[in-house]
Amino acid sequence: MLVIPAIDIIDNKVVRLEKGEYESSKEYGIDLFGQIEHYQKNGFKRIHVIDLMASKSGKINIANVIKAVKEIYDVQIQFGGGIRSAEKVKELFDIVVDKIIVGSLSINNKNEFEKILKENDPSKIIVAVDVKGDEIFIKGWTENSNIRLNDHIDYCSKLGVTEFLCTDINKDGMLQGPNFYLYKKLMKDFPELKFIASGGISNLADIEKLDQMKMYATVVGKAIYENKIELKELAKFAD
Repeated sequence: MLVIPAIDIIDNKVVRLEKGEYESSKEYGIDLFGQIEHYQKNGFKRIHVIDLMASKSGKINIANVIKAVKEIYDVQIQFGGGIRSAEKVKELFDIVVDKIIVGSLSINNKNEFEKILKENDPSKIIVAVDVKGDEIFIKGWTENSNIRLNDHIDYCSKLGVTEFLCTDINKDGMLQGPNFYLYKKLMKDFPELKFIASGGISNLADIEKLDQMKMYATVVGKAIYENKIELKELAKFAD
């Protein structure tokens, strides 16, 4: 299983939220470039970067920052936040983002979403499915789409998408363990797809359990910043 360290950004500052609530944001006083260098030195080759304000506004604020990161460091970036058009996807790929995370657009504007998949390699598109119970939430987790999780995964996979970032919103940032039942069910229902677990990772035991389940990957954020897991413990999952 692959561990992907997470960097969530508001106003160029590294933060974490609880349950996706923006008023709960906690700033860590960490330098973005220094943190990416730290990850690289510990063997991590893929970083999860989210522009949190773009998730709400649809305007990407850190494109220049990502471009600078890619020019300096030999890391893969999977980027999410504010992806509303095929034009924006092209802009991000032009600055050498490796994978793009699409969430709300895949529900709100299916014509544009399908255009993105036709114009780009679907293996470079990750669909974010953020859930409470069995329903997907969109627009930075602020709005219930009333669409069922499995129905949407089925729709996206038929268009060629193979990789899904699945977050249990009620677990995110809470350090209480991930929703193992959710991921077991998804892997059973869609054994041919790749799922990235997100939300709730609290210690190394959580990582090891997901690994034993043969999860494709997991995103780890707050547990790193709160010193619940040391990077050296995660090194064996870095590649």
